[in-house]
Amino acid sequence: MQNLQISVQIPDNLVLIEKVEYEQLQQERLLGTHWTMKDLETRTNKKQEWLKEHVLYQPKFKKQLDIANGGFVYYPKKSGEKWAFQATKMAQFLDDNFYLIYGGTK
Repeated sequence: MQNLQISVQIPDNLVLIEKVEYEQLQQERLLGTHWTMKDLETRTNKKQEWLKEHVLYQPKFKKQLDIANGGFVYYPKKSGEKWAFQATKMAQFLDDNFYLIYGGTK
């Protein structure tokens, strides 16, 4: 077996970190952040109507999501009110339920 040693120069404007640390930094970036419906549309690349039909008003998800049940989504109660999503928990929910949201069954 041969060993090969190489030297790589990293430009001053870049840093090298472990993948686990990078993922942790990405998660921390969402801490204390609340998304609007527009933010959720951007994150999922789906329109509001689709999100409502396939996620937000789906009985299998709504109970878990709604802040009225201890969830992390504020459902507007009257016209003019805005949706609000706790970013860290909504991002995790989307990851954990990807297969159900996009047509899987449970």
